Amino acid sequence: MTDAVWRDVFVTGLKNAHGVEHQALALMDRQIERAKNFTEVADQLQAHRAETEEQIARLEQILGQFDESPSGLKDAALSMGGSMAAISHSFAEDEILKNAFANFAFENYEAAVYKGLILLARHGDYSAAFDPLTATLEEEQRMARWVDESLPALTDKYLRLKREGENPSR
Repeated sequence: MTDAVWRDVFVTGLKNAHGVEHQALALMDRQIERAKNFTEVADQLQAHRAETEEQIARLEQILGQFDESPSGLKDAALSMGGSMAAISHSFAEDEILKNAFANFAFENYEAAVYKGLILLARHGDYSAAFDPLTATLEEEQRMARWVDESLPALTDKYLRLKREGENPSR
């Protein structure tokens, strides 16, 4: 049995998650276009970008079951924030490393968002949301693991390129 408070909190969380996924798209788009010397990063980001598009569709489907739609204002604001964050790293000599650190934090933040949404769905007995939210949680956790596990090789490549006089930033 759900009540109005649960519904409001859950729907707000879904709309917030939708905005966060738009922020993720903006971050990834900027990083993909700049990762010229790090194709392994660009390839992984491109694959996760496709997952993110699916995550957005899942959120929209769940919102639709509540006769709700995403918040265009939240989506736009968070998307712009993601673009600004990605641009701020572009001035750094170690842009690729800063992006990796930020991606690790962001993917874990997204995982926490979905853990919270799953808890809310359980509390509200909204079982139709479990599978799509769990699928997204697993994708975010998988991406966070990839960023974590790839950091040593990424750092080594950055240092090698710097020693060779290449632009190691991207």
